[in-house]
Amino acid sequence: MSQTDAPASPALSASRHWEWQYLDLMRQIRDHGSERVDRTGVGTKAVFGATIRCDLSGGQMPLLSTKRVYWKTATREFLWFLTGDTNIRNLCAQGVEIWTDWPLARYNRETGEALSLADFSARIVADADFAARWGDLGPVYGKQWVDWPVYDPAGDGLFRRRPAGINQVAQVIESLRHNPGSRRHIVEGWNVAELDGMALPPCHKTYQFHVADGRLSGALYQRSADLVLGVPFNLWGAALFIRLLALHCDLEPGELVWMGGDVHLYSNHADLVEAQLARSPSGSAHLDIVRRPDSMFDHQIGDFVVSDYAPQAHLAAPVAV
Repeated sequence: MSQTDAPASPALSASRHWEWQYLDLMRQIRDHGSERVDRTGVGTKAVFGATIRCDLSGGQMPLLSTKRVYWKTATREFLWFLTGDTNIRNLCAQGVEIWTDWPLARYNRETGEALSLADFSARIVADADFAARWGDLGPVYGKQWVDWPVYDPAGDGLFRRRPAGINQVAQVIESLRHNPGSRRHIVEGWNVAELDGMALPPCHKTYQFHVADGRLSGALYQRSADLVLGVPFNLWGAALFIRLLALHCDLEPGELVWMGGDVHLYSNHADLVEAQLARSPSGSAHLDIVRRPDSMFDHQIGDFVVSDYAPQAHLAAPVAV
């Protein structure tokens, strides 16, 4: 390892803007990543195994400043996860289109039509029957988080599904409140039995939470990490998860530890990567949660206010479906 590649000292790391970790990882993949053929056919450069740590004390949030991240969109998606809904209709009605590409691709493929995203989304919102037929994503994220299916023996080798599954988030809240020292504060999205029914198997798959000295920290393991498009949203979502749990368990926010498995840059994001690496982080976004409803599941987008966020110009990139 050359001197320029050597890890920074703890003192230096503490003084650096957290976002340098993200940019350093981007540069590492660009310069040293392995070229791979991926599921989408677009092609990537990737490394295996990476970590980013973010301090959440004092309202700090990991919101990129070297490009604009639409935190309200990410927050609406997170609140949608907490409902357990698996249909994009509610998201589309809010102008959130981050999940629309997958059902649109299926619709165009199976019908032979070529609807635009805007037309497809509008029809999803306007037509409940159309949304039911074409807007469902299968048992993705939120379904596993708050309604993990459970089957009981029904005799003669048969099993009957319980009317309500396991609400992992509610269980973690109870565990944090009553057994904070547990090492089992986990929310898992990787339900092997249901992967084939999902439009996209969970990328941000495993969350674990940890209480020490009245502070709640959380770790996210992300099996597949699109560093340009996905990870900025996933960092925000994981930090928001910690902030909400801390609020409803009367704890202070601690640290987010993000861990990526296959961390990659798509080949069609090369221009964006160069533009972003030419920038330097600035400022420090803070989140205030201005209302505490009785339940973590009852938050609305108006409960969240971000301050001190002045991102540099937006950088657009195509999604690989």
